[in-house]
Amino acid sequence: MMAAGAALTTKNVPQSNRHSPARTLLPSLGLQFRENLPPMLDSLRQAASTWVAKLLLGLLVLSFAVWGISGSIFGGPGNSVLTAGETNVSILEYRLAYDRQLRVLSNQFNTQLTREQAQAIGIDQQVLSQLIAGALLDEQASEMRLGLSEDRLAQLTAEDPAFRGPDGRFNRQQFEYVLRQVGMRPEDYLKNREQAAIRQQIVEAVADGIRAPDAYLRAVSLYQGEDRTIEYVVIPRSVVEPIEDPTDAQLTEYFEANKQRYAAPEYRRIAYIKLEPEDIADEATILPEQVERYYNNNIGRYTTPERRRIEQLVFASEEAAQEALDKIRAGASFEDIVAEQGRTMADVELGTFAKDGVADDAIAEAAFSLEAGAVSDVVQGNFGHLLVRVTDIEEARVEPLDSVADQIRTDLALDEARAILLDVYEAYEDARAGGDTMQEAASKQRLSIDTVEADSRGRTPDGGEVDLPAQQEVLSGAFESDVGVENPPVNIGSSGFVFYEVEGITPARDRTLDEVRDQVVADWRDDTLARALAERASALHKQLEDGRPFSEIAAELELELKTRRGLKRDSEDIDIGNAGVAAAFGVPRGGTGVVRGPSDGTQVIFRVTEVFEPVGAGPDAVPEQTRNALASGLADDLLDQLVAKLQTQYEVRVNQSAINQALSF
Repeated sequence: MMAAGAALTTKNVPQSNRHSPARTLLPSLGLQFRENLPPMLDSLRQAASTWVAKLLLGLLVLSFAVWGISGSIFGGPGNSVLTAGETNVSILEYRLAYDRQLRVLSNQFNTQLTREQAQAIGIDQQVLSQLIAGALLDEQASEMRLGLSEDRLAQLTAEDPAFRGPDGRFNRQQFEYVLRQVGMRPEDYLKNREQAAIRQQIVEAVADGIRAPDAYLRAVSLYQGEDRTIEYVVIPRSVVEPIEDPTDAQLTEYFEANKQRYAAPEYRRIAYIKLEPEDIADEATILPEQVERYYNNNIGRYTTPERRRIEQLVFASEEAAQEALDKIRAGASFEDIVAEQGRTMADVELGTFAKDGVADDAIAEAAFSLEAGAVSDVVQGNFGHLLVRVTDIEEARVEPLDSVADQIRTDLALDEARAILLDVYEAYEDARAGGDTMQEAASKQRLSIDTVEADSRGRTPDGGEVDLPAQQEVLSGAFESDVGVENPPVNIGSSGFVFYEVEGITPARDRTLDEVRDQVVADWRDDTLARALAERASALHKQLEDGRPFSEIAAELELELKTRRGLKRDSEDIDIGNAGVAAAFGVPRGGTGVVRGPSDGTQVIFRVTEVFEPVGAGPDAVPEQTRNALASGLADDLLDQLVAKLQTQYEVRVNQSAINQALSF
């Protein structure tokens, strides 16, 4: 597939746009981002670097949120971020598109992205690419004299589900509310809705109805369904062990070549105050009468209700149940009646329950009115007429006050602490604003200060790990701060805070060999063993390629020659790993290979012995979801080519100064 960035490239387009892949999914009017993205910056970069397929093929109701507002609304070439032919994109348009894209991603990750983070993941260049695409399509639409009637525009707006009221019809108040949420005037929305519909006419003419050819789908079916049989040997590190200890010269050479690996990072000494309810709770303020009053008011919490072991015997009719009860009253045992009904005692065991735990109220009433061992009268239960017997009774128990007083006192103290936590927070902040040091402000509120020294990853100078509240946020803030600077507090959950300051900085430095000798020796041994093992495996693989029987190689190593059948491209194999699976599908039948094993310190030699095509391979064997994805990919290619063609037809000029101006306010 041609990269969308390539389609958007001109001599004036920033270099970072030249290789961005082609796929971004537009947000809905509710600013819900539909993509599932993995961890933060890498996945955001991927989301922020694509645009064409979903952007143009989806419902283009909110294309203005990404491509911006028509340049004719906010100004002409004099304040343009870019021009495509005669179409201009204004500074304000760029800024609106930028802010909306930033808000979409911030909402997705439940955190407000900073300008620095936005720049790092390339949101500015993503927005520029999208605006260029929109401008080129607008210019082409103008050249083709495409338009949209007012009636059709009204119909498209009314059909937008985002603007429907409770009755499912267009609602003017909902319309205005949604636009306020995205910061747009109704007239601007209508203008851009018209633009989106006109652009869509071009998109549909190019890509609507595209489907993957049957030959392509059959190839995909063969590719996905193929399975293989391999024979392989997993070679452990013990094959080349032991090795001699390094000489001083070898160790020095290794250390110098890998000196950066052993450098000491920058460490920062961080003083912090954790403010949560448990940090200010004072159990000494809780009086004994408060504890007793709480205990009496909540006695149910400390009471274990009576529980009974219940048996039930269900009958086909009331008459049958009464006949069985008469036999019991005449001297027959409950067990006799159970056996007479062709059941076992396990069949009639209901279980041990408190009264409110019995699902059938009639059974509960009957069971909890009996003495132990007694049988009830005939009961009309939910599933028929039955007899109930109670075989064991666990009396209700109430925990004495003395056994729960300490926990009650703790809970009451925490409740009081929650009530005053914001007062303590404000008092601390007021003290700092009044010029108090961290220590002085903490002392006034009887808050404790803790100190840690760590690098940006949370590791201490001795190799341990710190345990900070809100650790990632505190470390990130501390390494962007300076000594003695008061930093904004970090929230902990819904009701806690961390105040922190940097007390000292230990600069990064190179360690000497003597400081890290043991680690260097261990690393040298690991690397030397890995290299020796790889060389031995490569030599054995060469013998296998030259015709030596695989069984002889395995016997020489005193290792098992294993066989793996039914191996597919997406297999997860514990012996050969993902790299081994990929390698096994990278050679023909009879082909061999050697790869590093998934287990630490292993190498795998393999040979493909069988290759099987899937039965019934063809277009119908490809799942519908895959067929749709392939069709979408082909449509992407066509749209990429369209945009590339338009760039040869209309000159695109980018004004970097205008972009800088747009991002400066």
